[in-house]
Amino acid sequence: MTTRLEGQLKRELAIGGQPYTLTLSPAGFLLALKGRRKGLEIKWAELVSGEAALATALNASLVAPTLPARPARKAKKSARRS
Repeated sequence: MTTRLEGQLKRELAIGGQPYTLTLSPAGFLLALKGRRKGLEIKWAELVSGEAALATALNASLVAPTLPARPARKAKKSARRS
């Protein structure tokens, strides 16, 4: 027997060594970097409807800030010759 999902259920998981928060709700799910509010959000109805789910997932994967920020590269000092 399964339990009905009536509220939010949050779980932490690591993807590529980075901590993420997965939030399941009756409306859908949200995957975001831990400590962030915005992330990849997909509604259950969109997920099961086929093409709409694919378009939503593709759009979310291109726009959502789910990847950790890259560390800033240090500028190389150029050696000057006189």
